[in-house]
Amino acid sequence: MAGSLISLSLFGQFRPGGRASEAIELPDGEVTIVEKKGIRIIESNGIPNHEPGEFPTRGNPNAVRPLNYYFEVPAEPQVAENLTPVERQPFGVAINGIPFDPGTAEYWRGDQSSPWRYDALSGNINLGIDHHNGHVQPTGAYHYHGIPNGLVDSLDNSKSMVMVGYASDGFPVYAVHGYKDSKDPNSGVKKVSPSYKLKEGIRPDGPKGYYDGTFVQDFEYIEGHGDLDECNGRFGVTPEYPEGIYHYYLTDTYPFIPRYTRGKPDDSFSRRAQHGRVRGLQP
Repeated sequence: MAGSLISLSLFGQFRPGGRASEAIELPDGEVTIVEKKGIRIIESNGIPNHEPGEFPTRGNPNAVRPLNYYFEVPAEPQVAENLTPVERQPFGVAINGIPFDPGTAEYWRGDQSSPWRYDALSGNINLGIDHHNGHVQPTGAYHYHGIPNGLVDSLDNSKSMVMVGYASDGFPVYAVHGYKDSKDPNSGVKKVSPSYKLKEGIRPDGPKGYYDGTFVQDFEYIEGHGDLDECNGRFGVTPEYPEGIYHYYLTDTYPFIPRYTRGKPDDSFSRRAQHGRVRGLQP
């Protein structure tokens, strides 16, 4: 996968009929990654290359179902003038074809106009997250909210810097570890740290109470606090890109999965791609 970036489109329709809560026998995971005319294309059936948790389960009433995913990203991604916040769309896709989706649909008191949005991995809300930091949407879409442990375990960890996917803007995504000196591949590796920290004090409104990580808004970005920028990424060399590239990290503390992209997200990641035609893509 040297020198490669991605391409994507999410949210296909299930192949079998029936309700999402009805368990079905899952096929093996299928994913293809190809590059055509400067575009990296990832297609998958949405089934991971590891055993997902048992669903439906307490906190998540949905069953995993195969989908038809098609994603596109530029093979030579570019940094944009402005950051793009990851709202309700996926941040990117793993190399096993499973989406990275940091956000949740859960808000304080169920009010989607509230600025207080629950964080999936806070431990203070039960969303049925499995050992791989994944769970299931009502459509049957299995997706990750954090480090995909099963995927990481299945990859070659001998380099100690593991590429796990591509962001919606095409830049590569790594898990947990990066070079101590981002410009020197001989500097050894370390667990890179985000530059977000828990706020101090009491929430001024809404759910009140002390900032404890229950909500996304409980955290703040402090430039230079850690190794990574606001997008949970940095410029530097990687095993796949020895000449250097901007790249993201999945981390074991907030934000877990980046909440901003440094480049422009491809339209195939948008929610409206679910039922429409995007760059010739079929739902």
